[in-house]
Amino acid sequence: MTVTEAGPGATAARIGVWRQLVGQEPAVDTLAAAAAAAARIVEGETPAAGSMTHAWLLTGPPGSGRSVAARTFAAALECTLGMGCGECPGCRTALAGTHADVRLVVPEGLSISVAEMRALVQAAARRPTGGRWQVVIIEDADRLTEGAANALLKAVEEPPDRTVFLLCAPSDHPEDVSVTIRSRCRLVTLRTPPPEAIARVLNERDGVAPDMAEWAASVCGGHIGRARRLATDQNARDRRASVLRIPLGLRSGADVFACADELIVAAEADAGEESKVRDESERSELRTAMGGDGTGKGVASAKRSADAAVKQLEKRQKSRATRTHRDTLDLALVDLAGFYRDVLVASSRSGTVLTHPDRAAEVATAAAQWSPESTLRRLEAVLACREAILWNVKPRIAVEAMVTTLRQG
Repeated sequence: MTVTEAGPGATAARIGVWRQLVGQEPAVDTLAAAAAAAARIVEGETPAAGSMTHAWLLTGPPGSGRSVAARTFAAALECTLGMGCGECPGCRTALAGTHADVRLVVPEGLSISVAEMRALVQAAARRPTGGRWQVVIIEDADRLTEGAANALLKAVEEPPDRTVFLLCAPSDHPEDVSVTIRSRCRLVTLRTPPPEAIARVLNERDGVAPDMAEWAASVCGGHIGRARRLATDQNARDRRASVLRIPLGLRSGADVFACADELIVAAEADAGEESKVRDESERSELRTAMGGDGTGKGVASAKRSADAAVKQLEKRQKSRATRTHRDTLDLALVDLAGFYRDVLVASSRSGTVLTHPDRAAEVATAAAQWSPESTLRRLEAVLACREAILWNVKPRIAVEAMVTTLRQG
């Protein structure tokens, strides 16, 4: 056991709200200490200098739990019984997303607009209703537009006394978070959770059978949410299998378009399932809240208002669906990139753990057929496709160009 794992974070990680964070003992150590300092500030005491600050940047690879870490820290800050007991109303409502003083910004579309950020900054300037902390969580802070980033910067430079900003981003690189905002935040870096920790939480928290939990943890690439979905959804497992059949399935020119279509359709199906239930629930709740489903006299005006509100909601849902589709397609491309990476590992005979250990036979076949140079060209084509989609190239065009290179090598 390392010193870090034996420290206070390792203990905190097993109790209260900190159990939400899987395999993140060093981050828990930092955040638990800050929550303890924050509790002292609320009590009117003065903690050690630098132990608690008003702006945090949580970074880490996809699936490492950036947003979970932010919500967990928010719960610890709002805890009324301790530094994240997990039982008090402050902890429970913060984790559930219903706490009056915890504001969560999740980009519905491809970016966070300046109007959204200005409204948020204005609301964050108020005193916390519960007397503890006003917490603002910005998921995917790398999606801030330039105007939104500038609006946030002003708030971070001159924060209210009891307001804490928690920004989540893949990294602290200037392409993800501006240098000026980064310089005003305390950085907490999350790591990729080890497969053993993921398997354990799937088994103990989600009731997944041990064999399935171990398999899902070994192929999820450290993405906890992906592991849970693979372990519990046969359709998700089938779609992953269809994506990983592509590298050795490109035998003719016609296969290029067939495989490209299969990849696009698989991403659309995955994104569609994710959005459908949520969209219908949102529309129903909105119409009910505005009285749009009422009957009798005097409801005509309410119905018109409800119809207008539903149209605005559907517009936001369409933007969100575009983002969800692209994120889902990107996840499929990450799986593909992992396959070609595994082929390079097999060619080098380095003994490094494979990204897709359940595809070891196919990886060995590909390593025997392709030269390392052609494998690398294929890997670069997948990465170029990801970047093209990021720059708003039509997904089908980008995927067909990529699959053409995958066949030619």
